Amino acid sequence: MGHKYNWPALPDDVKKLLSLEVTGGWINEAREVPKQILDMLLGRTGRYPKSGTSWAGIIMDTNPPDSDHWWYKLFEVDLSESYALFKQPSGLSPEAENLENLLQPPNRDSLSLEERREIGRRYYTRMLAGKDKEWINVYVHGLYGFVQDGKPLYPEYKDDVHSTSEEIIIDKNRTIFVGLDFGLTPAAVFGQQSATGRWLIFDEIVATDMGAVNFAKALKQKINHKYSGCKFEFWGDPAGDQRAQTDETTPFEILNANGIVAWPTHSNDPVLRREATAAPLMRMDFAGNTGYIIGPGAPMLRKAKAGGYKYRRMAVSGSDRFMDKPDKNMYSHVADAEQYLMLGAGEGNNVIQSSMWETKIDYSQTDRLIA
Repeated sequence: MGHKYNWPALPDDVKKLLSLEVTGGWINEAREVPKQILDMLLGRTGRYPKSGTSWAGIIMDTNPPDSDHWWYKLFEVDLSESYALFKQPSGLSPEAENLENLLQPPNRDSLSLEERREIGRRYYTRMLAGKDKEWINVYVHGLYGFVQDGKPLYPEYKDDVHSTSEEIIIDKNRTIFVGLDFGLTPAAVFGQQSATGRWLIFDEIVATDMGAVNFAKALKQKINHKYSGCKFEFWGDPAGDQRAQTDETTPFEILNANGIVAWPTHSNDPVLRREATAAPLMRMDFAGNTGYIIGPGAPMLRKAKAGGYKYRRMAVSGSDRFMDKPDKNMYSHVADAEQYLMLGAGEGNNVIQSSMWETKIDYSQTDRLIA
């Protein structure tokens, strides 16, 4: 008995698997398929034939997803004995598979195996043209990675230049700036400007379905646990200064009640926010380093900068056209938090000087030790 579905599937499509009785299943391009499909399909295998079978299970194939994907957790973290993972070697490595059957000329039968493999290797070398490092890692080397889909908000960001896998060491004598985005998916980004002028982004908080009260507690807990004794400035979305209809309190007042004095940035202009955040990506510091580096403590923001925060591609035949506004998704909130950090720290002042962004807020009170 065989059935074929064209995935990715909608959540309701999981129900279509309930009546299946199969020996096994094959999920093609598994990274594009919700895990609910795998879970349900696994429960339907081994049911045919009724007389029994020597093997039952699921085969899956895919290009590697990123480390947030259920595939990564299943095969690299949980390491269940019920699953086995087979990794194809890089197409450019000496161990590359199936090269002798790729891009072959009509006279292939007259060529030696090594000659056919060398011709087949061109399949992968041709793929390199115009591709960034992350794309090559996924589609050529078979490594886990984050591949852009859409137009990134920060084309200036180059992951192999602006990120590091080494822990960033902060200077406890210099101010730590924290950018805040509110709502039910609040986020915080921690950064510090070094003595040479380089921005060091080293930590984040990314929450889901969390109100302002619990977010304030989580923020205070992180500060006390990891950064006790440091000097902070907190900057947030000006819209967070609006009172809620339920209890007439604002996120800034809730933060203040938890011992965190935060201030709204002087502007919420999306162009200014983007330009202020992009500016450090395009300059060098006084020591000759890139003006911006993000560490392993901020993985969601790193993916946001690498293309997760993007303009969604429009379904227009024959051309690449994108939406006018960035896509609000799982990466947008942490990226917005970083924008408020940069604006609050003064990066926006170097982009545009205008009296329309002047404010009467006394910012001198922002230098404060958090107990």
